[in-house]
Amino acid sequence: MAGGMMLSTSGLLAACGGGASSSASSSSSPATTGKIKAGGSLRVGATGGGAKDTIDAHLPTADPDIMRCWNLYEPLAVRPPDFGPLEMMLAESLEAEHGKADSWIVKLRPGIEFHNGKSVTAEDVIFSLNRILDPKNPKVGAASVGYINAAGLKKIDQHTIRIPLKFANATFPDDIGQYFNSIVPVGYDPSKPIGTGAFMYESFTPGQQSVFKKFPNYWQTGKPYVDTLTIIDFTDDTARVNALLGGQVDAIDNLPTGQIGQVQSNSALKVLIAQTGEWQPFTMRVDQTPFSDVRVRQAMRLIVDRPQMVEQVLSGQGRIGNDMYAPLDPAYDSALPQRHQDIEQAKSLLKAAGHANLNVQLVTAPVFQGVVQAAEVFAQQASSAGVTVNLRKVDTTTFYGANYLKWTFAQDFWATREYLPQVAQGSLPNSPFNETHWADPTFIKLINQARATLDDTKRYQVLHEAEQIEYNSGGYIIPYFTNQVDAYSVKLTGFIPPKSGFPLGNYWFKNVGFVA
Repeated sequence: MAGGMMLSTSGLLAACGGGASSSASSSSSPATTGKIKAGGSLRVGATGGGAKDTIDAHLPTADPDIMRCWNLYEPLAVRPPDFGPLEMMLAESLEAEHGKADSWIVKLRPGIEFHNGKSVTAEDVIFSLNRILDPKNPKVGAASVGYINAAGLKKIDQHTIRIPLKFANATFPDDIGQYFNSIVPVGYDPSKPIGTGAFMYESFTPGQQSVFKKFPNYWQTGKPYVDTLTIIDFTDDTARVNALLGGQVDAIDNLPTGQIGQVQSNSALKVLIAQTGEWQPFTMRVDQTPFSDVRVRQAMRLIVDRPQMVEQVLSGQGRIGNDMYAPLDPAYDSALPQRHQDIEQAKSLLKAAGHANLNVQLVTAPVFQGVVQAAEVFAQQASSAGVTVNLRKVDTTTFYGANYLKWTFAQDFWATREYLPQVAQGSLPNSPFNETHWADPTFIKLINQARATLDDTKRYQVLHEAEQIEYNSGGYIIPYFTNQVDAYSVKLTGFIPPKSGFPLGNYWFKNVGFVA
């Protein structure tokens, strides 16, 4: 549940994370990839969904919820599909006040309308942030921007807001720039959803489908291209692929890797593949035996045959990892030595730690494509080091139940983020998803120093020190990063390979239309 698109009963932290600088300015929308004609009805098959589907801007959980959010609502800023610099959306700019990272000034684009014709103002931003941060009913985004000093939010004028923070954070623009932190009008009622997105609400049937129509006053002139967007739930992968093959839908997300060849051989269809920063770690609790001994953690990392994992688990649709997340962040330390399988060194470390012939339980569940298979492959690889890995396979409800974040040895999945936003989510004592119970004092000190540093070069230097500590002593095994694989009809154009990890180019169907 720590990652990108998931079914759960709790919350979703599916951000395309990212770093920030002292100022972020406007950038253009993603370019299209062919000549598009206006009009038509676009039907998209989404993974999962069910009776608990929601259309609330601030409570997305399942994949179809996320897809709806991207098209109905908009945040102040967001990472584009190519995971390039933060793209301004409703904000014209986000700037650190007086050159310090503990207070930020938001300037709104003038003239942007909600679907009901009301102009977006400072009051709407303050209302939205208070709704997200409501201590009695915190929304999904509260986990990423809970450090906002809500009592100090201030309207400077109709289009300018001051957002004070409880601590300095140079990556605030990326934290606020998540799709689940969208701006809604004062008095927002999710039963009558109103946003600023390219599409307007028409109907919604939980567990089945939702229908939206083109917003004629959308602020990006000429978009969206299609007149109608229909999002259809598919809880079964085979049914979703068959709907595409049979022409019942025009595009689907999350094409199973085993069916890439079948779709590619169909001249009426295209496959969209993107390298992402998505990762599915093995999680070792550093405060529980045997993983409280760093030598055991290091040995477990040396057991992994990473190329074999990519081939067997991902069918080649990914690339090897190095036990460090955020590979698309400019601050990622690519100089860290690539780990390779070293069975003899793993045995030596385990023996020195008093854990020769180690026997451990690994809790796994189908929380993301390939996760259970990765557990099976890891168990096979571990046997060569004399380690017995007993797999405990549970369903997703059990995995994300009362013992979630308490499992001694388990797995999970995360979306593409930059390093500091990811650290905030999972690698600090107060992180909402610190599944490894990582709490290194020197690491924490370096992270706080980096957060307060607006200069990119200086911040990267500090982060490299922090990354070195986590690389050597952390509780994650990160064997690979996965590709995002989607598929669509050749009748469509405008899709962009989503390095962000969000399918179909961040689900931004405003950029998609039928070929002229």
